[in-house]
Amino acid sequence: MVTFFFVKDYQHKYRFFSTEPAKLASVKRSKAKEAWELAKKKLMLLPQRILRQEQAFGRALKLGDPALRIIYSGIRDEKKINHKFQFFLYRQRTKRIFILIGEALLVPITGLLTPIPGPNIAFYALALLIITHWLSFRGIRRILKKGHEFVESPLLAEWEQAVSSKKEDLFPDILARIENEYHLENIQKVLWK
Repeated sequence: MVTFFFVKDYQHKYRFFSTEPAKLASVKRSKAKEAWELAKKKLMLLPQRILRQEQAFGRALKLGDPALRIIYSGIRDEKKINHKFQFFLYRQRTKRIFILIGEALLVPITGLLTPIPGPNIAFYALALLIITHWLSFRGIRRILKKGHEFVESPLLAEWEQAVSSKKEDLFPDILARIENEYHLENIQKVLWK
């Protein structure tokens, strides 16, 4: 089961991310699927905090649950956090529309690179970004249609209190405990630096 998180980072901006889905052991994949996974690893140019958010929105497409389970700090009451989350989703959806338009305008420019010998890496990287943002956009639309179940976390509340009081010496310890409790990897790259 994939769990989603909605929490402030060290800059007081809300971040949306998820746990990694359970991986199936030794599943035989087609060569095209393996090539796609390798390309995503090699060409993904986005920073971790943005990439994890895009992946979380994309994972929402695959969920059949009637309501999403979202863990938050609990500092604000559920009604206010629901309103904040809805506003966050609408902003992210609008942002994805403008990003997709900009990327679509760049596609013809990458065609100018075809006379250069070798593969057109600029086109492939741009195509991968377009696909990632499109899946993210569709995921946001799906989340907006679903119900949300908000679950409070005292550990995330401790993180947000440390951020609001600017106690950077506590950040590594709290982030390590968040990683251990929720089985997350490299959360410091998402919530901190």
